[in-house]
Amino acid sequence: MAQQRPNILFICTDQQRYDSLGCYGNEYVQTPTIDRLAAEGVLFEQCYVQNPVCGPSRASLVTGRYVHNHGLYANGVSLPEHEQVLGKALNDGGYDCGLVGKMHLAACYRGRTEARRDDGFSFYQWAHDPSHGSPENQYHRWLKTHHPDLYAAASSQGLGRAGHDPVGFDTMPTEAHYSHWVGDQSVEFLENARDPEKPFFLWVNFYDPHHPFVAPKEYLDRYDPSQLPPPNLRPGELTDKPDVQTDASHHSYAGLARGFTEYSAQEVQEAIAAYYAMITLIDDETARILHTLEKLGLSENTLVIFTSDHGEMLGDHHLMLKGPMMYEGAVRVPLILRWPGHLPEGERRSDLVQWIDLNPTLTEAAGVPELPRNQGQSLLPLARADEDAQPRGWAICEYRNSGHPYDPPAHVTMLRRGPHKLVVYHGDPASSRPRQGELYDLEADPRELHNLWADPDHQETRIELQEFFLDVLVATEDRSQPREAYW
Repeated sequence: MAQQRPNILFICTDQQRYDSLGCYGNEYVQTPTIDRLAAEGVLFEQCYVQNPVCGPSRASLVTGRYVHNHGLYANGVSLPEHEQVLGKALNDGGYDCGLVGKMHLAACYRGRTEARRDDGFSFYQWAHDPSHGSPENQYHRWLKTHHPDLYAAASSQGLGRAGHDPVGFDTMPTEAHYSHWVGDQSVEFLENARDPEKPFFLWVNFYDPHHPFVAPKEYLDRYDPSQLPPPNLRPGELTDKPDVQTDASHHSYAGLARGFTEYSAQEVQEAIAAYYAMITLIDDETARILHTLEKLGLSENTLVIFTSDHGEMLGDHHLMLKGPMMYEGAVRVPLILRWPGHLPEGERRSDLVQWIDLNPTLTEAAGVPELPRNQGQSLLPLARADEDAQPRGWAICEYRNSGHPYDPPAHVTMLRRGPHKLVVYHGDPASSRPRQGELYDLEADPRELHNLWADPDHQETRIELQEFFLDVLVATEDRSQPREAYW
């Protein structure tokens, strides 16, 4: 019986915006493998994450719950132990579970090992990122064994941040690169480490195209920065946007990276080229993994998902990286599902869907009970184009307690409904910042260049959306604790 259930290959990149793939209309990036995957499956055009940074977004994935419920509200915060997670549910349901790369459900800053929970993974090749030298970083262990000279050179340079050191953990050649290691370990699981008597769940986590913007030379050489489109922005744009965006333009995420204003125009183009180069390397490693599936005769009974935990501003709107901003490039991610014989080929869905929806999608496909406190909706009815499929019709994203370098902290919420996007930068009592906001009509202004928040002609729409968002917050509050009696 268990053999009839599908294997699940879940490929997740880090910080990859939705429009960075050929199948999403990008004519410049080279992603033939992922484009082919989309042609063989279902592509969701409008998938929104529940938080625009890594940890909270990933917590929403594994719990199927909104940020205001699961407790991991910011990077550096650990997911509470009582929260139930996807890997454990699949393992309890008979799946052999493997993880490669980062997880980010707990603090793991600069050499700190991420605290592990009862997560269900028997194959656990954890490495938060290429650079931070935790003794449990499996990429570093592999690099030390297979490329000792490169490991020694990078280690002697400290953290090896790109642009400062001649050799660093994030400036490796292809054969020693973190993304190549992810491909190697994924193939190892498929060929040798899994239990062939059980269906498997393999969560493949690429750290790229996360900053810093560097890639192996052979991939950088494929892109001429001068031939790539410049960022989506207009001069003076931030004057009618919330103040924190001006702060972010000067001091990028966590104050540990350059803000947009510190880049020259040429450097921005070089960052875009490197971003695309990292994605092309991921595409090649994805090809290796999918080829292994095919070679082992597993493709026909494997649900493959390709997605990312959040996006990247990449110079749009005078901003870099991520943080307290809710532009499409930051909160909208690629989502592709391929399941031969179960899902149509070449299907594109324009429904508004959310990242938490992947949790019940996987439990339904696996035939295991839905997590008791899950708040997502399975995407399988939409992917199959079932007549009785009921799309939600809205999506939300939350950024809580931004902290450093934003002082005072910013608290930001977003609602996407119909053609509109409402973003509120909350004031007292959430923050001593003034309440400010954004309102966009994405049909008339898909580039989000014209903020309608203060436009008198759109006040009725703004109030309606704010009221609806309050209803959403009430509807999605945690009421999972059963009521045992009248009193």
